[in-house]
Amino acid sequence: MYSIRLLGFLLPYKARVALLAFCVLASAAAVISIPQLIRWAISYGIDDLGDGPTGETKYLVFAGAALVAAAAVRGMFAFGQTYLSEWIGQKVAYDIRNRIYDRLQRLSYAYHDQQQTGATMSRATQDVEAVRWYIAMGVLRGSYVFLLLIAILILMVVMSWQLALVVWAFIPFIIWRSSVMAFTLRPLWMRIQEGLGKLANVLQEALTGARVVKAFAREEHEGEKFAIEADELFERSYRSSSVQAVNAPMMTGAWLAATAATLWVGGVLVTNGSMDIGKLTAFLLYLTILQQPVRVLGWIIMVISRANAAGERIYEIMDAESAVQEKPGAAELVDATGHVRFEDVSFGYDALSPVLSDINIDAKPGQVVALMGPTGSGKSTVVNLMPRFYDVTGGRITIDGTDIRDLKIASLRAAIGVVQQDVFLFSATMRDNIAYGAVDATDEQVEEAAKAAYIHDYIMGLPEGYDTWVGERGITLSGGQKQRIAIARTLLLDPRILILDDSTSSVDTETEYLIQGTLQQLMHGRTTFVIAQRLRTVKMADEIIVLQEGGIIERGRHDELLARDGVYRQIYDLELRDQEEALAAQPPVGPRRAAEGVAGS
Repeated sequence: MYSIRLLGFLLPYKARVALLAFCVLASAAAVISIPQLIRWAISYGIDDLGDGPTGETKYLVFAGAALVAAAAVRGMFAFGQTYLSEWIGQKVAYDIRNRIYDRLQRLSYAYHDQQQTGATMSRATQDVEAVRWYIAMGVLRGSYVFLLLIAILILMVVMSWQLALVVWAFIPFIIWRSSVMAFTLRPLWMRIQEGLGKLANVLQEALTGARVVKAFAREEHEGEKFAIEADELFERSYRSSSVQAVNAPMMTGAWLAATAATLWVGGVLVTNGSMDIGKLTAFLLYLTILQQPVRVLGWIIMVISRANAAGERIYEIMDAESAVQEKPGAAELVDATGHVRFEDVSFGYDALSPVLSDINIDAKPGQVVALMGPTGSGKSTVVNLMPRFYDVTGGRITIDGTDIRDLKIASLRAAIGVVQQDVFLFSATMRDNIAYGAVDATDEQVEEAAKAAYIHDYIMGLPEGYDTWVGERGITLSGGQKQRIAIARTLLLDPRILILDDSTSSVDTETEYLIQGTLQQLMHGRTTFVIAQRLRTVKMADEIIVLQEGGIIERGRHDELLARDGVYRQIYDLELRDQEEALAAQPPVGPRRAAEGVAGS
């Protein structure tokens, strides 16, 4: 039961849970004492047994004062109970959210490739909220209800076993109805939580792809998709509410029947002299108080059912194991020179779908390796294996002779700078985005990196300069501007190994020329892997590796591969020849014209 497993989150707060337990006991004791005080007031303050009142007024005064004191004590401890249960519930929710976020950050690409963003967000929001309700209301407040229920049932037996049997006769029916509701609600709540995840996913996709939706005039289609998921969620939620709506009057009816039966049997006992009217009054008051825990019992079962469903979905994340694991005692990668070797490397997302096979690359420090090939040939997969975004399934990759699986992941990735083709920028300032991987960098270092990526002049032309806020995912910037910020972000790390995933594909020719000149200087002494689509990038490479269907089919320098008249020659004729002809016809780029090109791109 996930509801039991979730209780482990209470362990860090043992002291407050103990204080809450004391408040629960004190509050329950105050509630239980009230019927006894009323019984005492009737028996000694009125004592009307049919022969006229024989009680004393002073006992009524004492009883009234005692009732006021009991109410005050109950109010004080009820406040402590409510405050502590809410505090602990919120802290547990805080801990779970942080655990989920931390786990998601540590899971490898392989996990995220299979998950939907909206569904994952639903688990970190709605599911965690369901757990918070379970802890605060189902467990902590529920313990008060359960304690009150047990204490009153025992007191009823002590006061009158005959009347207790009358009440207890209705208990099996109440337990049966509560159990039926729990078993019915658990799968319903599971489907409701899944529905919330699907709804969040549709909403997230529609908002993220808002421009695509509008470009293709698919607003109505997206609205229908959302309406379908919302309708399914409505039906499931309605059915859940229907189950509870049917159960509530049945429980109330059973309780009224128990009250009527108790009053009838109690009246007979009073008439026979087996019970005084004060005791009967107290018993009926206990029966009235008992309504709260019994009626709340069904609600608590519902909360537990929902927590079970939410807990199952939450623990699917928490129990997920990353496909990329750091070995115990892994070494730090210190002062790397950047000698990278792929030795008979193979990789597949599963056993049935090999992506790479028998990849051998020997990239020495200072060398530039260009990866080329048709879409789906495995270029991006090759570079994603170096920072261990995925782990090889065969062979090994070494840096300076050490298998990367024997290195600490943090130190490995600190030595590798990646500029991805699909640039992601955060909703933060220009400075924060550039310094994302080097938060301790000075303003001067940030500006030097921006100058190297030829984005400094553009930033300085903005009203707030480096403090200008970047829109969500960098939506306020052009593709070229985003790529230059990404290049600056990577260069600021000063990595020994560079991975450039077609990093100049979205810039104009003049800006590309300037960036390439800077990159040539920055690549000096660093091992660089480039997924290339530009002729300049290809020509500067010390080795060009041509991939097809996950294997290396050609390798060499530009002129050598052209002479072989193989696959590279086909790529050149289809994609690169036009660039060479355009470059040959292009006039030299002077400093003034280059600066204008950067500012305007």
